[in-house]
Amino acid sequence: MNLKGKQVLVMGLGRFGGGADVARFMVQQGAHVTVTDRASQEALNDTLNQLSDFTDITFHLGEHLWADFEQADLIVVNPAVPPENPFLSRARDLGVAMTTQINLFLTCCPATVVGITGANGKSTTTALCAHLLSCAGQHRSVPYGRVWLGGNIGHRPLLTQMGAMQAEDVVVLELSSFQTEWLDRSGVHIALLTNLTPNHLDRHKTFEAYCEAKARLFETQVLKASQPALSLFCADDPVGQQWYAKYLSQPNRSCALYSADDVPAVLRQVYQLSGRANLTNLAGALAIARHLGVPEEALFEPVKTFKPLEHRLELVADCQGIRWFNDSIATTPESVMVALDAFDCARILIAGGYDKGIAFDALARAIVAQAKAVVLLGQTGPNLAQAIRACSPDFPAVFEVKTLKEAVIKAKGLADSGDVVLLSPACASYDMFDNFQDRGDQFRTCVLEVIETSGR
Repeated sequence: MNLKGKQVLVMGLGRFGGGADVARFMVQQGAHVTVTDRASQEALNDTLNQLSDFTDITFHLGEHLWADFEQADLIVVNPAVPPENPFLSRARDLGVAMTTQINLFLTCCPATVVGITGANGKSTTTALCAHLLSCAGQHRSVPYGRVWLGGNIGHRPLLTQMGAMQAEDVVVLELSSFQTEWLDRSGVHIALLTNLTPNHLDRHKTFEAYCEAKARLFETQVLKASQPALSLFCADDPVGQQWYAKYLSQPNRSCALYSADDVPAVLRQVYQLSGRANLTNLAGALAIARHLGVPEEALFEPVKTFKPLEHRLELVADCQGIRWFNDSIATTPESVMVALDAFDCARILIAGGYDKGIAFDALARAIVAQAKAVVLLGQTGPNLAQAIRACSPDFPAVFEVKTLKEAVIKAKGLADSGDVVLLSPACASYDMFDNFQDRGDQFRTCVLEVIETSGR
């Protein structure tokens, strides 16, 4: 890839490291780099600090300038930017080339790439898969080299690490629908679908469009493992069934289906994550590990030592018999339903947040059937309360609050010994928080403060 002397525009620096990784890579390739982001310098300060050594990068922050897009040779787009953005439309009319961090990586990466996507469970499955492969890699008969973890999972640069990657290595990528929507070509050797349910309809508008965004991951490579969560969530959804038939059931594809029932009993006994959905995540990671040649005897210790990720059914506190769980990553109704299913005790649910345009009817039925009480906040709080009352006018324990601290205090007052208090919002966080991590961190802080105060 000859970028020397080219005018490269990085659109969307962002706060998660991807934009900084692109900018560094482009400077290393000899390009003239301009970074543009509508966020302010103050909001992007942490990411800007990662680029403090690169004095030859031009930054246009707080706004986009038409000239930047019109004069660029290449635009590297943050996947959070929708393709129909007017600045991109203008550049497209002028014939300016566009790509993303993931596209660049897949074009240049020498290693075997595992791509994991889905509406729910992809972060846990991705981290678990990388953990299994990395730990099992110490086994003498494993036919691959170093294992790399990246994609949409935390601050993990890909492009600037690529020089250290070898052909015998394995890269495990978590890929969101925003990232797959921008794929030029798959470039993925093994693809895994955790499940398929409506999500991000504020961006994709329809479930069909969301499915098509996912489909780009499966267009060109042979599919090696998938779990049709249609059987769990979308059995009656014709859109999901059509997508599955079109992309995952073709006779020229090598397709290995998996389910929670595939996990051997000996591994179930040492696995630390609760709930059937997490067993399904383990089954997917095991399917990939086995496909890559990991022997069964090399899987026991990695399964035993895997720890839950932050903000994913994370135990925050266990005090006076009440367990507090942070599931801030749960931004869809289906993921909350999975979280509720993970427990067999009384559950007090804290939910609500930014409105992504998703219906709450099924979640309302699950809350009425499984929750002792629900505390609601954010943009969607009133809508979810209405859905619950429409489902069951006699369900008495619906409470609406203004802040997360109020929600924690209210839940503490409702909880008895043996109960679980579960933050599982069913919605994105952007109405009240920077991101789901910020929401989960604030929940953790509130819980510990309320527990400490009540213990005095």
